[in-house]
Amino acid sequence: MPEIADGILGVMCHQLNGLNARVDGLTKLIEQHAWLDADARRLMRMPGIGPITASAIVATVGDAKQFETGRDLAAWLGLTPLNKSSGGRERLGRITKKGDRYIRKLLIVGMTSRALMARNKPEKADTWTAKLMDEKPFRLATVAMPNKSARIIWALLTKKEEHRQPIA
Repeated sequence: MPEIADGILGVMCHQLNGLNARVDGLTKLIEQHAWLDADARRLMRMPGIGPITASAIVATVGDAKQFETGRDLAAWLGLTPLNKSSGGRERLGRITKKGDRYIRKLLIVGMTSRALMARNKPEKADTWTAKLMDEKPFRLATVAMPNKSARIIWALLTKKEEHRQPIA
């Protein structure tokens, strides 16, 4: 490798290491702030939701009582399926994707992690997740789970209750 290329690559590696250190520091700062906020702490008790997702939801949604129902919050996030019903025959399509792209992506990634855990360790999965993973294709399940999670998030934020795992 030529000396000039070696020097340039060294500088770029140094910059990349500096960026990684700054990202780690900011991540720790977000985690600290999430643990200080009661709503974020409440959300972090849900499986698949970590400090970054919880703090993003609390910061973006604000007062969850602005939504009448959990479905309204899920629709605002773009997690509800398109309704293509006609003549009394109900047909649901793919999710609308018309809402907050960042939070939707965080929820889908978190629920994908939860689904992978359920697939790899089925004894630790809750009954709803296990049943959904058995009945639906993996990717469909990982997009259906954030829809339900958004509804649970709405309930946690409006009622100020702690998250409880469903009983068998």
